[in-house]
Amino acid sequence: MLYKDLKETVKTLGFLTIEDFAKYIGVTSNDVLEWEAKDEIPYTVSLIVHLLKGDKVVPNNVLDSLVEECLPLATLLEEASSFPSKLEEMFLLQKELNDSTNGNNWELGANKFGKEINWLRCIHMEVAELIDSTPWKHWKNINADPDMSNIHVELVDIWHFLMSYILQETNVPRAVSLVNTHCIYEANENIDVKLMVKEAEKLSYIALAIETGNMPSFSGIERFIDQFFRCCKISGLSFNWLQKLYIGKNCLNKFRQDHGYKEGTYIKEWNGKEDNVVMVSILENIESISFSELYDELQKAYSLNQ
Repeated sequence: MLYKDLKETVKTLGFLTIEDFAKYIGVTSNDVLEWEAKDEIPYTVSLIVHLLKGDKVVPNNVLDSLVEECLPLATLLEEASSFPSKLEEMFLLQKELNDSTNGNNWELGANKFGKEINWLRCIHMEVAELIDSTPWKHWKNINADPDMSNIHVELVDIWHFLMSYILQETNVPRAVSLVNTHCIYEANENIDVKLMVKEAEKLSYIALAIETGNMPSFSGIERFIDQFFRCCKISGLSFNWLQKLYIGKNCLNKFRQDHGYKEGTYIKEWNGKEDNVVMVSILENIESISFSELYDELQKAYSLNQ
């Protein structure tokens, strides 16, 4: 339906202006201006018009187009049905990793060696590493491309620490409930690097605000979760790929600990490639992989480096 046709139709439906109609169906004035500029009405609005007119038969082209427009959302919602179980798996893995590396009472703020744990500082430092994967410097490599693969890995690192911070404040079921609705988003295909950096910096601002007592811890968690998934969306990192990378990085972290990371004997460069890069390449080449299978693949790759 064209915009000019809608203007005439809404009058027959009893609306004085198209703005009154827009308010009735819950859209904004900006939406109306966009319709006018394109001289085109969204299929969902066309369907509403036909229903309000009482048409017994809705034109097939409207229904077909509506179905086609809704398919991506339907696919996303179908995927979202698995998100709670994936979140639970990640939180349980994170707790297990923290228990094994920091001791059973790490939630109290110190590891088994008495070393203070500061998840907020960890997040702040990982944000800096994420930004360093972009050409933000005005004096060096100003035309370089951002390292999006590493940016995604850094987001996964932030996710490790954010989950740990959430678990420090609450339990696994509550953590899943807090995060679940934030996972339903469509990752951007076109990446705005400047926007991505600005939004990533906000994670640091939240961490610093909580650390300095300028934001309550629990409300800070809500802000953290919302801002983190906004960063994922803007950087083109889907929830499914985040989960896959998390399983990979969690496995790599355990592998590192098992091979002398804390003692300083672990070798991070494997035949000229950082272990993160090797892990991602394994994930990219295998559609579905378990924690144990990935650990075995890492062991094979690491043994070639000896």
